[in-house]
Amino acid sequence: TIQVNEAFDKTGAQFNAFTSEEITVFYAAILPEYLLDITSLWIELMNPALRDDDFDIEKNVIKEEIAMYKDQPDFVVTETCRNLYFGKHPCGNSVLGSVKSIENLSAGQMRAYFSERYAPNNRMLAVAGNFEWDKICQLAVQSCSAWQKKETSRDTSDYPGAKKKKFLKKSRLARQHICLMTKAVPAQDNSRFAAHLLCSIIGDSTGSRFFWEIVDKALAEIATMHFGAMDGTGIFQTYIQCSPENSSKVMDVVNNIFRDVSEKGITEDELVKAKNKTLSALVIKNELPMGRLIDLGLNWTYLNQYRTISDDIDSIKAVTKDEILNLVKRLSLQDFTIVYLGPG
Repeated sequence: TIQVNEAFDKTGAQFNAFTSEEITVFYAAILPEYLLDITSLWIELMNPALRDDDFDIEKNVIKEEIAMYKDQPDFVVTETCRNLYFGKHPCGNSVLGSVKSIENLSAGQMRAYFSERYAPNNRMLAVAGNFEWDKICQLAVQSCSAWQKKETSRDTSDYPGAKKKKFLKKSRLARQHICLMTKAVPAQDNSRFAAHLLCSIIGDSTGSRFFWEIVDKALAEIATMHFGAMDGTGIFQTYIQCSPENSSKVMDVVNNIFRDVSEKGITEDELVKAKNKTLSALVIKNELPMGRLIDLGLNWTYLNQYRTISDDIDSIKAVTKDEILNLVKRLSLQDFTIVYLGPG
């Protein structure tokens, strides 16, 4: 670990990694003259030793992380809702795992898992910024061409959601935390752009229906809705933080908003505002190499397709009110799974 950190540090690299339900990302931002060196280092790290001693240290780090997240009500209610929504579907599994699963995991099991899942045909090298394409390709061929492919298929079936309800109590809490999850479209569906705009209209942190009907009227401090596109499936996720006394009133408003959108659709003014917000965020994010890198990687991972920023801009601009209304009617926003977490 010390040697790896020193190798990154001497180039001034900003580096890290993160894991979602479906992907693990290792990334670094460096000056152009160090790109090949850092790429070589990442390639070397893709065949880790995973020594027992190092693995045991990292297990303790993960257990500390689990303990930290358990003190965050928004994480607990969201994680519980996701598990309840997906049930036995793979997307319902916790990214962090549990203390018991971490304690029972051996370095040997991790080495076997890494060898099976992190196969070359299940990896992707993405680069954004100032670089020479031919040199990166040459390095990749020289360093990785001997890697052996593996069978890496997995369950990517769509899932309609459990449509269940759960109440959790925690004595130290003063606020009620609510999470709703509803079926949405997968990352491969062309309606994903309409889904993003729908979430902006209903649950953006400013100027949305949730904002004006719930937050602005002081029924809740937070009321947001996000679209999570995954491989073969997707969810709309709503998170609300309010007083326990307002919980029932807030849910009445949420159901009314969902019903109104399902029956009447959206207004032209709402669509224009949502498009402008989404387009601004897209362009600003992609002006930074790291922002462009993530979009580049996700598009290739889910679509096996290179999409320019202009491609996404055109797709967003093309969305119509009718397309959003058809999407809402197809998915039924009111058929949600819900978890309440509040004071005991």
